[in-house]
Amino acid sequence: MFKKGERKHSTTSSLKQEHPEVQLHSTTPYPHRLNFYDVPPVFDVTLEEFESAALARLRILAEIESSFVRNRPHDELKTVTDGQCKKYLPLNANTASLADLQSERRTDHVGHFVLRLAFCRSEELRRRFVKAEMTLFRVRWDTDDTGERNAFLKSRSFGWEEVGAKEKEMYKEELMAVPSSIKQSELRSQSDSGQYYKVRWTRVPDLVEKRRVFLKGGWAYVPEREQSSIVFQEFQTNLEKALDMTAKALPRLDEDSRLIPILNNLSQGFLAGVPSEWLSSSSSSAEGSGVKAEEIDDLAKKHFPMCMRNLHESLTRDRHLKHMGRLQYGLFLKVLGVSIDEAITFWRRSFNKITDDKFNKEYRYNIRHSYGLEGRRANYPAKSCQQILTQEQPGPNESHGCPYRHFSEDNLQSALLASYSAQGLKTTDLPEIMHTVRAGHYHVACTRVFEITHSRGGVKKGEGVGGGESVTHPNQYAARSRELEKAKQEKAENDRDAMLVDG
Repeated sequence: MFKKGERKHSTTSSLKQEHPEVQLHSTTPYPHRLNFYDVPPVFDVTLEEFESAALARLRILAEIESSFVRNRPHDELKTVTDGQCKKYLPLNANTASLADLQSERRTDHVGHFVLRLAFCRSEELRRRFVKAEMTLFRVRWDTDDTGERNAFLKSRSFGWEEVGAKEKEMYKEELMAVPSSIKQSELRSQSDSGQYYKVRWTRVPDLVEKRRVFLKGGWAYVPEREQSSIVFQEFQTNLEKALDMTAKALPRLDEDSRLIPILNNLSQGFLAGVPSEWLSSSSSSAEGSGVKAEEIDDLAKKHFPMCMRNLHESLTRDRHLKHMGRLQYGLFLKVLGVSIDEAITFWRRSFNKITDDKFNKEYRYNIRHSYGLEGRRANYPAKSCQQILTQEQPGPNESHGCPYRHFSEDNLQSALLASYSAQGLKTTDLPEIMHTVRAGHYHVACTRVFEITHSRGGVKKGEGVGGGESVTHPNQYAARSRELEKAKQEKAENDRDAMLVDG
């Protein structure tokens, strides 16, 4: 493994050998916010940067995939994606004088190429990666400054020819007859000089399919307002070719035991639709925040996601959980804010069919171990959705795992209604939820359940756990649920105080 701060000399040197022509480029600052990622990073990268840059980008791509599953219109997808980018992967314009532009663009550059390594391994991964990256590029294109976007276009050759005045006049009627994909009201606000660009029709198959261009002699006459289609198609074509090349070069990385586990984790997370563990200040500060053992049952009914509701109900019913169930639920409770003393009290009360001696010998040590008080005294984090979905699948008589993935359809629907009908979930909501389950997007199903059961608290469809973000961690679900309840209580108290003042 790399030590913290250790450099990846072997990876860097191989990239330099394969791309000697880009060494000058690597020493030049990133001039544009938009990037076609033509050349790989040929500078030293620490293992920490290697992983963190990839995880930041993976969060964005996973949320884009969630938007596809939820059939978000492009404007809503753009708003959600732009918000996620600002949160996890900011990429400011050149006019942002206070931002560290080169650092932001370096992170973006490194993250893209790491994910190429992770997602070039199968046709399915490559297809999904290209689609998500295409969408991210389009969102950045739409939100880019017009001047900087034009500078980016001038910085590279797209192989188009500007149509001269004589040729435009020759085909004036045909060009004017082509319908626009842009509404007239939107067209007025865009820069459109009436310029046309000529490219081979195979370069713009989407415009040809939609009859948005005039075709003549194998050439497509693309109006300026549709110029972006040429750019997007070029980006997609380049990326597809690059992924094929990366897949052929990947076997040379198999000997590097430092990188393969990271790449495997990234690709598994993308397949599961969940990028990584939930990263929030509340995830660390919650520990020891004062949740009492006797409060857990009430919290489970109000604020727990389905996986933890299932574990809690199984524990209540059977007065026991097997090892993996205890581990998954115990770490969740730890991050929820249950102290070690309260945890021991809770588990002892729950395991009320065994003697004190048996509990102390067989269970107390493991509880203390999960809190970092025994063994190697590691501070174990709670399991993320990705880990729950991809690790330690439940067997017979086991209750851990993700119900959306591991329950049969009938059992899942019954469990959802039994657990959340009091919070507003109805039978009519199930078809939409089950559609995402059948498609394998389990965290999207969980997110939709969160929206439905918190609609009384003001959560709207598509809002997720905030800003359109999907659930990626059970503690994220619980923390946001408790925040909404607290805000509702504070509002009620303020309203009462206001009524008393008015009275």
